[in-house]
Amino acid sequence: MTIDQMLDNARSQLRRIQPIEVPAALARGAILVDIRPAAQRAGEGSLPGALVIERNVLEWRLDPSSSARLALATDHDVEWIVVCSQGYTSSLAAASLRQLGLHRATDLVGGYQALVAAGMRTVATGAEHFTREVRSLAVL
Repeated sequence: MTIDQMLDNARSQLRRIQPIEVPAALARGAILVDIRPAAQRAGEGSLPGALVIERNVLEWRLDPSSSARLALATDHDVEWIVVCSQGYTSSLAAASLRQLGLHRATDLVGGYQALVAAGMRTVATGAEHFTREVRSLAVL
């Protein structure tokens, strides 16, 4: 299998979210999860209200049965919207979450770059990053 085939397979399992759909998703209780590495967030900017979980620990933090889970990972019915820079890594990550039984996990088409292109509000480079669990998520 090639990486393109793997990506196509991952995306076939998802109902991906368009940038325009983000505010409505957050209003219904979805949680936006920014998986970009710290250096990438520092260079591109951060997402207000997003829960930052770097890719290498994502499954452990969101699996409700994991001893390393976050308090927000209450059950398998949480709607997680995974965001990376351009929407590639996030598709693979969301498919991995679905394999854990997180059936509402998905990702953002075009990633952070698509949010910026759509004129969604972001925090400038060097601004505070949200690295703790977020109880209340702001609409972008």
